[in-house]
Amino acid sequence: MRELVLDTETTGLDYENGDRIVEIGIVELINHIPSGINFHYYLNPDRDSDVSAQKVHGLSREFLSDKPRFSDIADELLEFLSCSKIIIHNASFDLGFINSELQRCNLNLLREDQIIDTVGIAKRKFIGQSVSLDALCRKYKIDITDREQHGALKDAKLLSQVYIELIGGKQTKLKFDDSQNNLDYKQQNINLNLDILYGNKNIIPKKRVNISNHDNELHLKSISKIQDSIWNKIKD
Repeated sequence: MRELVLDTETTGLDYENGDRIVEIGIVELINHIPSGINFHYYLNPDRDSDVSAQKVHGLSREFLSDKPRFSDIADELLEFLSCSKIIIHNASFDLGFINSELQRCNLNLLREDQIIDTVGIAKRKFIGQSVSLDALCRKYKIDITDREQHGALKDAKLLSQVYIELIGGKQTKLKFDDSQNNLDYKQQNINLNLDILYGNKNIIPKKRVNISNHDNELHLKSISKIQDSIWNKIKD
């Protein structure tokens, strides 16, 4: 199963008033495990970032001036996204910006049924508590010491870890080791001790059965052929 964890950084908070995407980062998960394949671009927004936004992501207009525009990477983005489920934290924000950019390019918009919003999952799990990405990382003891400034790919990687925890935690890989799985039978099972097993039972008197010498010889000959015979362990 292929899933994509996505995050963006923007020039501000309102795409309807002309704010644009300055960075997009996507982490690919295959069966909830990062595949090592990422999609990442810094983008030239052709405008300044708000002061508050630039403090968050640290991307200046000068740094972004020689980067591709969204229209340059739009087709590649849609091809990478394909029909996979897209994991986003506070999806309405990022989805609004991405669809605004796609609309500028006269391309198909992303559908809401493609999106899994981790904010919704976290709110159901941690009722009344903060569900910011930072707060969730702290809850799950995910290292955020280098997150003084946000970054789309950096945050997508953090979110991929949070998402896995939100849906049930990491699946441990089964390691089959003959030395562990083929343990001595006596260590895997209770050693049968006849004294413990039958110690509290009423003693049943022995029944005496008269047999001929010939039958007894046949019996002794027969049990002598049994490997590790219990008869050899019985004491009168």
